[in-house]
Amino acid sequence: MLLSYTKSQDVVALEPSPLATFKLYSPYENADSALKVVLAKAKTEGKNVFVQIGGNWCGWCKLFNEFVTKDVQLDSAIKANYVVYHLNYSQENLNKKILAQFKFPQRFGFPVFIILNKNGEQIHTQNSAYLEQGKSYNKDKVVEFLDQWSPHALDPAQYKNY
Repeated sequence: MLLSYTKSQDVVALEPSPLATFKLYSPYENADSALKVVLAKAKTEGKNVFVQIGGNWCGWCKLFNEFVTKDVQLDSAIKANYVVYHLNYSQENLNKKILAQFKFPQRFGFPVFIILNKNGEQIHTQNSAYLEQGKSYNKDKVVEFLDQWSPHALDPAQYKNY
């Protein structure tokens, strides 16, 4: 909650924080259909898919989204290399079928990140706890993670001289 003071009213009012009211996930969305659309876009653009699994109930999920979208370097890295999809996990919709296909990533807690290549193959699962620092995320670790799983980093042509 944010405290806001209005001089004209001479009162202090409680307002919900932006993170408290922000809806990142769509509990009733058909994840299979949405993922097909995301994969088609990734294939067309030559990008990987960044699946962030969590729910609107998850403070760390909202914090990660804010962390990467408000930082120019992180936001640019994501936009250049990934098509992002927020896969819901909540009481309304556990998305059991698709999470089983992803080998039960919810075991790592939330958010948890899945990287798919442009063909839809799961190439990495990332426990977000390893990217945390204090009550936020460590920028260097997030940059490293995004760089390591980018299409460029996974391009065999980059390693022909090794």
